[in-house]
Amino acid sequence: MKHLILVFVLTIVGLNLSHAQSALRTKHFNIENGLAIQGYDPIAYFLSNKAIKGSKGFAVSAEGVTYYFSSQKNKELFLKDPKKYEPQYGGWCAYAMGAANEKVEIDPETFKIVDGKLYLFYHTWLNNTLLKWNQDEKRLKSQADKNWSVIYK
Repeated sequence: MKHLILVFVLTIVGLNLSHAQSALRTKHFNIENGLAIQGYDPIAYFLSNKAIKGSKGFAVSAEGVTYYFSSQKNKELFLKDPKKYEPQYGGWCAYAMGAANEKVEIDPETFKIVDGKLYLFYHTWLNNTLLKWNQDEKRLKSQADKNWSVIYK
């Protein structure tokens, strides 16, 4: 009986921690209506080095954040290791996170893969933050990592 009670209590604690993690992600990640990367396929960045729109038909929710994929293959690859493919800094502009500790919207077609990680950037016809990032990537990445660790505790 004590064993069953312990299993029950641990299950409840686990569910509460999972819910808390999901709430933290939806609070701090760059999502609109629960959708990450404006519907772009996170796997496509890695496999084709292109930004490709995903489809609602290939949707996956990872701890409260929904991703769309352009194929079943990409969806299955993501499910094997979601953390490997999710964008850094919750999908906010990497440059803004490093330069100003700000959550700034992104252009999902402006990105960079560095050391197997996806970084997204703000880009308008007057301001491409990827170019600024490239000028001082090491320092900006280090600062962005620090800033994000404080925001996303």
